[in-house]
Amino acid sequence: MEVFRICHEKYANHLTSSGSANRWNFQGQNVIYTGSSRSLSTLELVVHRNAIVPTFLYKVMVISIADEDRLIKQVRLSELPLDWRSLNAYSKLQRMGSEWYNHQEALILKVPSAVISQEYNYIINTEHPDFSSKVQLVRTEDYFWDNRLL
Repeated sequence: MEVFRICHEKYANHLTSSGSANRWNFQGQNVIYTGSSRSLSTLELVVHRNAIVPTFLYKVMVISIADEDRLIKQVRLSELPLDWRSLNAYSKLQRMGSEWYNHQEALILKVPSAVISQEYNYIINTEHPDFSSKVQLVRTEDYFWDNRLL
């Protein structure tokens, strides 16, 4: 399976994590957020940044994950609180993601996108024992910002 991450050029050559807290993880938990498509990854980047600076060079990271069902834990919409898309739900979702992270249940957490709930983001646990053998940066691609998005 291929997943995608759009990031600043200086972070695009290695599969690393800042450990920053986000919707599905607490501070200090090393995960990489990816999208199921380039377009979803674009929308996720736009909504998570207060401002996109088109003068920065961005890259698309194309990441390959081994196609093994045991590597993925899926969070279904029915398992989420009604307000899961709101900022108020962050603490609940962070606890869910933290449990997955700490118990090493699976390498990947497949979650609905808060931007388009019928599409999925894939969160990669860089501390999971299967990370180095099952996840690979295939290539990076130049990224073009369409000015209509800005």
